[in-house]
Amino acid sequence: MSLRLRKPNEPSTLPQGEPSWPPPSKSYVRRWRVAVTAISFTRLLAGLTKKVVEKNAELLRSLSSVTIDVEGSGDERVPILDVDPQGLAKMVKEKSFPDLNDQYGGVKQVAKLLQTDFKTGIPGDKVDLALRTKVFGANKYQKQPAKSFFSFVLEAFKDTIIIILLVCAVLSLGFGIKQHGLREGWYDGGSIIVAIILVVVVSAVSNYRQSKQFEELSHESSDIRVQVVRNGRHQPISIFELVVGDVVSLKIGDQIPADGLFVEGHSLKVDESSMTGESDHVEVNEKHNPFLLSGTKVTDGHGYMLVTAVGMNTAWGEMMSSVRRELDEETPLQARLSKLTSYIGNIGLSVAVFVLLVLLIRYFTGHTKAENGRSKFNGSKTKFDDVMNSVVEIVAAAVTIVVVAIPEGLPLAVTLTLAYSMKRMMRDNAMVRKLSACETMGSATIICTDKTGTLTLNEMKVTEFWLGKEPIDNSPSSDISPNVLRLLSEGVGLNTTGTVYQPNPTSVPEIYGSPTEKAILSWALNDLRLNIDDSNQSCEIVHIEAFNSQKKKSGVLIRRSNNNRVLATHWKGAAEMILAMCSCYYDKLGISKAMDEDERAHIGMVIESMAAKSLRCIAFANADVTVTDGNDEVHVKLEETGLTWLGLVGLKDPCRPGVKQAVESCKKAGVSIKMITGDNMHTARAIAFECGILDSENSLHNDAVVEGVQFRNYTDEERLQKVEIIRVMARSSPFDKLLMVQSLKQKGHVVAVTGDGTNDAPALKEADIGLSMGIQGTEVAKESSDIVILDDNFTSVATVLRWGRCVYNNIQKFIQFQLTVNVAALVINFIAAVSSGDVPLTAVQLLWVNLIMDTLGALALATEQPTDDLMDKPPVGRTEPLITKVMWRNLIVQALYQVAILLILQFKGKSIFHVSEEVKDTLIFNTFVLCQIFNEFNARNLDKKNIFKGIQRNKLFLGIIGATLVLQAVMVEFLQRFANTERLNWEQWGICVGVAALSWPIAWLVKCIPVDKKKPTSAS
Repeated sequence: MSLRLRKPNEPSTLPQGEPSWPPPSKSYVRRWRVAVTAISFTRLLAGLTKKVVEKNAELLRSLSSVTIDVEGSGDERVPILDVDPQGLAKMVKEKSFPDLNDQYGGVKQVAKLLQTDFKTGIPGDKVDLALRTKVFGANKYQKQPAKSFFSFVLEAFKDTIIIILLVCAVLSLGFGIKQHGLREGWYDGGSIIVAIILVVVVSAVSNYRQSKQFEELSHESSDIRVQVVRNGRHQPISIFELVVGDVVSLKIGDQIPADGLFVEGHSLKVDESSMTGESDHVEVNEKHNPFLLSGTKVTDGHGYMLVTAVGMNTAWGEMMSSVRRELDEETPLQARLSKLTSYIGNIGLSVAVFVLLVLLIRYFTGHTKAENGRSKFNGSKTKFDDVMNSVVEIVAAAVTIVVVAIPEGLPLAVTLTLAYSMKRMMRDNAMVRKLSACETMGSATIICTDKTGTLTLNEMKVTEFWLGKEPIDNSPSSDISPNVLRLLSEGVGLNTTGTVYQPNPTSVPEIYGSPTEKAILSWALNDLRLNIDDSNQSCEIVHIEAFNSQKKKSGVLIRRSNNNRVLATHWKGAAEMILAMCSCYYDKLGISKAMDEDERAHIGMVIESMAAKSLRCIAFANADVTVTDGNDEVHVKLEETGLTWLGLVGLKDPCRPGVKQAVESCKKAGVSIKMITGDNMHTARAIAFECGILDSENSLHNDAVVEGVQFRNYTDEERLQKVEIIRVMARSSPFDKLLMVQSLKQKGHVVAVTGDGTNDAPALKEADIGLSMGIQGTEVAKESSDIVILDDNFTSVATVLRWGRCVYNNIQKFIQFQLTVNVAALVINFIAAVSSGDVPLTAVQLLWVNLIMDTLGALALATEQPTDDLMDKPPVGRTEPLITKVMWRNLIVQALYQVAILLILQFKGKSIFHVSEEVKDTLIFNTFVLCQIFNEFNARNLDKKNIFKGIQRNKLFLGIIGATLVLQAVMVEFLQRFANTERLNWEQWGICVGVAALSWPIAWLVKCIPVDKKKPTSAS
């Protein structure tokens, strides 16, 4: 009997009763153990090889000379490693059709090479994704390195005034050391240098932080959501997670996320102007041009693509890696402030030059006295070093006046408030793409908004169904003729951009697509129990007419497998438009009947009654065409007349919670809301009433609700006359929206517009503020917009309006605060220099004031959050001056008070308080700084008397005030040599605080003085 290994479950072959064999010898057993060990080792090697392939692709090539044939290993990922990523990428970039066919064997062979199934995509598990990323790279491009902190420091040092001050400081340092020795002589020049470094570093830190924030927001704005098919399931992923081999779903308005090949689709056209510069739209198909390039946009049709190259292997990646996005965009407000800064700076420069001349003349004529009462300059008796030291001090004082006079903190304040607002707006579901939109939104006078998804939830549900002229109320599909059900199944299942995924017959179907498509597919599957798959399998699509917002309908031409000589047309779209194309209708029994005028009017009334209940009405119609010549190309154009009416569904899309309050808030703020929608007039009117856009007052006006075609056909004069009266525009096209924006701008309005479609791009660009939708919006719409509303909610639009006003208001607060300091500092130094030949505030002290005023003041006032009071004011519009009458009133009174107090201290301080010259100068410096700190509270509210309202919410403001007070105390009490101050006693501190605190009651009294304000305009 031959020995062989028996399988564990195999019955013994020894016959019953046969005597058992004697036990084998030790040598025999040893040989068997060696054999088993060899087999086990071979299997272990096979297992290790499989793990190496899965986890570390690079090691595979080192094993290329080892061949282990393991039956049933199931490893199908190895061939991916044989693909040449560069060759594949080059073929698509160069659109080389011969290489695609000759070298790769066509699109299907490329998919096979990449182990992609057109229907189910790639497996998409972690190991698969890691391997594809390892071989082909990630879908990210190398960015230009961000500016370093050191570069911001260098930029700050390049300022002309800072350079002059540094030169003065170095000269002062040199003369001081030469005259008094290193131990005593470095204080004056060294103090100025330390103060300059402090100002520069604080400014650089602030700018560096804002730069980092803008970089983060830039990354957010480039993170596009892409619809892919993985393991049979449609799922949205980040564009950065896309890998080679992915099957990507494309529709109108999408950006092509990577280089790839056309798999399937209909009427797909692409705008390649971003890559080639050509404005003509390129048709993409399997026969002639299957190539799709990253960064281009889909302008028509829909389809699927196979990703063949990502990231730096694409032409778009190469181009973007060499481009740095400029984040230092100058907004209109910053431009206005730059002019204001230049104007004030010129005044400050004139004052500084005058002070310089006066001081130099007084010095060289012997009128400038030293501490001992003698003249500082005695002709040739005065040492050259003393002369130069005095001249340097005079020049430094004059230059420092320029530093304080130039309000360079104004542009910084804008940057700070914009950066802070952008960060907070992200939390409130609004992503800013253009900085100028933040401030412009505060001036908006009119918001033109879409209905679906913005005012409503965009959660569609079919609530009514009419078959022919009969309503179907919860009736099972068995009551409907099988013929009609088959036609509905074709019309719903084939004329759609949605998809249904059902892994097995018992699982719940997963439906993907737009809310309208999902609602109709869900109704067909769950209510009518239609089998969509049967229609997909038994019919072949010949041609598709994709839906767009102008036609408001979509169509499909199909050939049924059981009858090649008949082509069927199916249309779906706006009910009244489909009705106009029909001449017959089906009843419940599936009998086709002619449609006379009475029946047409009856169906029209049904549509109106459904629309009045704020239902969106979608109708289905079909027609059969017999092919006589066997040429499908002749019949590619779908029939649009003589169709048979199949049915009508009503989709309910409820208003979003909080929309009515948001609309009321905008109207209260003087901002008019106009609804522009593609729905019919009755649906639009019902929703407008529900949201509060229409009320009993304006609904009586005949022109409050119009249709797009009516608005389009107005003469220019009529349009301008009626555009402000219109509240709702129904059945509008993107051109109508653009026309409305242009008309409103001609009337002087600042217009904000919402949009989500590709065709909305012109209106979004034309508007002062374009608001695109983050969920339903196409990439074309997002790129054309200034702000992306991430949750598609009108409440977020109202929040953006609040933030826009907050930005503008914060800038005005800071302007009032800074100009008060500018005026007071200039006047006190000018008068003191002319009258006594000395300036009470030294260079170091003025630099400290500059730091408080510019950087810390900007931080404190630019980070105020929006309040409800902002929405009680009218919009500022285009022509409103930046510095209002209210601001001038507050500013002039506070500046006059500070100048009066400081001049009294300058000329009478010694006699009033019986103190030395040094203590008097310290009192002036301390009082001046404390006045700015107290005035910072006054600046929190320009026209309200309660300046402390909501202060507990702004922790940063309180922190900066606290830090400034502490640092001021340190400057006065502990840094006497550095700041040129003398220690003050408690009584003197109390006097300084008391004098500065008087600015609060003065501000309260000043706000009682009435000022003419712009009256709010009615927005109802």
